[in-house]
Amino acid sequence: MFKIGTLKIASRFILAPLASISDLPFRLLNRRFGCDFAFVEMINARCLGYKSAKTRQLLTTTAEDRPLGVQLLGCEETFVERAMDIITRYRFDILDFNAACPERKVVRRGEGAALMKDPAKLKKLLSIVVKHSPVPVTVKLRAGWDARTLTARECALAAEDAGVQAVCVHGRTQNQHYAGTVNYESIAQVKKSLHIPVIGSGDVFSASLARKMFDQTGCDAVLVARGALGNPWIFQELKSFFATEQLPARPGSAEIAEMMLRHLDLCIEYHGERVGVVVFRKFFIWYTWGLASTRHLREAGTRSRTREDMVRVIEEFKLLKIERQGMRSHNERLSILPA
Repeated sequence: MFKIGTLKIASRFILAPLASISDLPFRLLNRRFGCDFAFVEMINARCLGYKSAKTRQLLTTTAEDRPLGVQLLGCEETFVERAMDIITRYRFDILDFNAACPERKVVRRGEGAALMKDPAKLKKLLSIVVKHSPVPVTVKLRAGWDARTLTARECALAAEDAGVQAVCVHGRTQNQHYAGTVNYESIAQVKKSLHIPVIGSGDVFSASLARKMFDQTGCDAVLVARGALGNPWIFQELKSFFATEQLPARPGSAEIAEMMLRHLDLCIEYHGERVGVVVFRKFFIWYTWGLASTRHLREAGTRSRTREDMVRVIEEFKLLKIERQGMRSHNERLSILPA
């Protein structure tokens, strides 16, 4: 059991908000394998303030998709306040504020990880969010802006003063993006300094790496991000390992193919066939990345335009009969996946 404010979460493993990935189909699949808490993908405060229909669609959910968090991105007080007026009309359980996104187009606007350079401004924005939020507020940070500007502890203390109920820290700087090694010490320093829960983030690709995060940082929970790409089984793995120290068998080609078909159909149901197939293409790459004899299938998958096209490729993958014991671990596969 893990608690943020008044909200009790059944486990200490949380599905991260991933831009252009964490749609409803993706969340529902991960919940099927034991994900107890997930986030809607990042919502831009300015776009929400302008009443963007596309942005509002990101907030689509169902009764099975609970408990649920929403993550807000912004840097302008006016737009953050306007977004809060709109977003609180939706039903969710936690509101997270993003001060961690390292993407160039985001930090150029002064949003995301750019706020790591200005703890005072971050505190002011968080105070607005806390004031207007009917649910517990959290914030996601990075270790800092670069190796010379490691401000995670300072920003975390400012966030606690602003009234947030938990802090998530990704153990890399903005300059690193997702390359290089995770700075576990930066997360540990935040944990030692705060009285609220701290969530560790960075390279949680497997149960052993989740244990490393807990052991080296003392964090209260971990955020699963890239480790869930093409791998909803990771939540099953984490729960089994931390309960029994046993790992379930890795899925074979038939089980992976079944999951891909289910994911494809959920994408089509949610987005429509034309868009749904296009959305699923990237997931097909993640499901098959690093597995022997699948390169030609990934090439065919990226050309698929209809459900029939994609099903044909998935059925061909199923016939490869990849044995469980012959598969690399998902951690090994993801370590060679381009960031």
